[in-house]
Amino acid sequence: MVLKTKTYFPKADKEIQWYVVDAEGQVLGRLASRIAQVLRGKHHPRFTPHADLGFRVAVINAEKVVVTGDKPAQKTYFRYSGYPGGDKYRTFEEQMAVKPQFIITNAVKGMLPKNRLGQQLMKGLKVYAGPNHPHQAQAPVALPL
Repeated sequence: MVLKTKTYFPKADKEIQWYVVDAEGQVLGRLASRIAQVLRGKHHPRFTPHADLGFRVAVINAEKVVVTGDKPAQKTYFRYSGYPGGDKYRTFEEQMAVKPQFIITNAVKGMLPKNRLGQQLMKGLKVYAGPNHPHQAQAPVALPL
């Protein structure tokens, strides 16, 4: 007797579920890892590796995220203008002073797939430096970390 297993495919009409995360006092890598899991849908029984299941995350207090050890002075962020000699480097401390949202966005982006699905999932991440966010109408649920 041959048993056939069926592959689960989520329905096209996905329900959008919003989560809100307070980054105050959270370690950057652990926070980013948890956010990436939620965006992919790995926390849910309907997880499907090739699909966006409709989970969205709003991060508040991005300016209060922490890193351990000597990383504030040693961790660097790289940009390139496209011109010869256009390399720009910023330390973690400098980046926090200029644009703290980029730090969390960059960390989460590195933990998602490097393809069209990853690009689509990144659209579901909204990061805010302060404690306010414009997603109250979506009734976000606090994400336990």
